[in-house]
Amino acid sequence: MASARTRSRQAVLLALYEMDVGGHDPSAALERLIVEQRLTEEQAAFARTLLSGVLENRSRIDTAIEAVTPSRRLMEQSAVDRNVLRIAVREFLVDNLTPAGAAINEAVELAKKYGSESSPRFINGVLGAISAPDKAAVQEGK
Repeated sequence: MASARTRSRQAVLLALYEMDVGGHDPSAALERLIVEQRLTEEQAAFARTLLSGVLENRSRIDTAIEAVTPSRRLMEQSAVDRNVLRIAVREFLVDNLTPAGAAINEAVELAKKYGSESSPRFINGVLGAISAPDKAAVQEGK
């Protein structure tokens, strides 16, 4: 069974996917998903925190991702991969909401469930590169 935070991440991923693919308002999509998936108030609060952090810091997050994927522009990546990356980077880069290792593990699990066969390896590599100590300049947005 999925952990409480895993269920929150799944809802945020689906809301961001709806934004990218369908042009839907991600906040409205998340509120609908919270009800549909019967998230607890704690899960809903974590999901809202994740989503607002991604949306408010999207430029910084996308810059960090693109810095380690120069041959694969962000908008050329699948919507699932792109948004799994955004969620994880938001968790460990924006305000250390989750330790990098835990965020990466959760992202890989989301990629296994929602992405392509190659998604977990791609996600792990990108997030490993972003979280590496020699990427401090990337993490600081420099």
